[in-house]
Amino acid sequence: MAMELEGRIARKMNVQTGTSARGAWAKQEFIFEYQEGNFPSQVCMNVWGEDKVKELERHQVGDRVKVAFNLSSREYNGRWYTDVRAWRIESVGSAPADYAAGAVAGAPGKILEVISSVTQEQKAEIKDYLESREIQVRPAPGEVVFDVILTLWAGGDSVRLRIADYHTNIVLIEKNGETLLKSGAVVAAGDSAAGLTDRSCLSVEAIVDFVQTMDVDDVREIVQRQVDYNYAIAQEGMRGDWGANIGKVLRDHYGDDIKIRARYMAAAGSDARMSGCEMPVIIVSGSGNQGMTASVPVIEYAKELGVDHDTMLRAVTLSDLLTIHMKTGIGRLSAYCGAVSAGCGAGAAIAYLQGGGFNEVAHTLVNALATISGMICDGAKPSCAA
Repeated sequence: MAMELEGRIARKMNVQTGTSARGAWAKQEFIFEYQEGNFPSQVCMNVWGEDKVKELERHQVGDRVKVAFNLSSREYNGRWYTDVRAWRIESVGSAPADYAAGAVAGAPGKILEVISSVTQEQKAEIKDYLESREIQVRPAPGEVVFDVILTLWAGGDSVRLRIADYHTNIVLIEKNGETLLKSGAVVAAGDSAAGLTDRSCLSVEAIVDFVQTMDVDDVREIVQRQVDYNYAIAQEGMRGDWGANIGKVLRDHYGDDIKIRARYMAAAGSDARMSGCEMPVIIVSGSGNQGMTASVPVIEYAKELGVDHDTMLRAVTLSDLLTIHMKTGIGRLSAYCGAVSAGCGAGAAIAYLQGGGFNEVAHTLVNALATISGMICDGAKPSCAA
């Protein structure tokens, strides 16, 4: 009997290993907590096999997950035993572990990479923090699309922090009710907040002109970093056992032609990214999947066509800017899939690599958008790789 439940990992037991007539085996039990009515319920589940144990390892105690499992019972010496075996574990939403990681191991000077250098020792501290402190997550009140209100208590003191509109826009800090900082701007709806990037200057023609005439050194550091990081996680997606292995499935079923390779490498990066791989990814429009979709196919075509390195950097820059331009039209937080914009941008950049100018780039966008625009996002999860 196959079932699904959403809840959190409350506890993990030690991994059990052994050898049977069929060879080596590995098993790990964990306590899964879910809400049933007004009260939480717990059930002991298990994963079986080395690959599934590794899948469970990617999730920390306290993480919110969706577990697909099989339920079966068997009789032994007149007694019945029930086995609850998980065969898929997916992250869902924002978990208390995120906040615990920031509290224990966050490096504020790294801005959007505050937990990029967490050590194994700090992971143990994060686990202890989760088990010894209560962390509650609930929707913020009001109509602000991006709004994080954090309240911390220690002894008789409290601190309240508010971040609105974008990730680094701290608009309020209070301690024990006293305002220490109040700045910035907050909008109730839309993307017109003061201080946000003005994208009204963007157009396809202007972007193509910029890419053709820019000094590559002006973008080299940031775009090269995108190329290095995003291609590295795509390679890891093809090496390892991540998510549904969409990248490998595409390669194994359709071959290694460049049209397929451009797709399966991007999918492999998403396989790894959305299934717990800790390798860094350079984002575009606030999304790692968009960052990989906008860059990895372009990198593959640049290698296939044998263009020089600077031409590849121009093409990736073109893809990034076109992605941002198209994504602007559907909003920063939207029900539409942002990877569609990135895929269209990558296609246009590939046309550029093959000698296309403004007309070819523009018509590639028109054709691509006419085919795939309007795809609805079902939430960030391993299925993004598809």
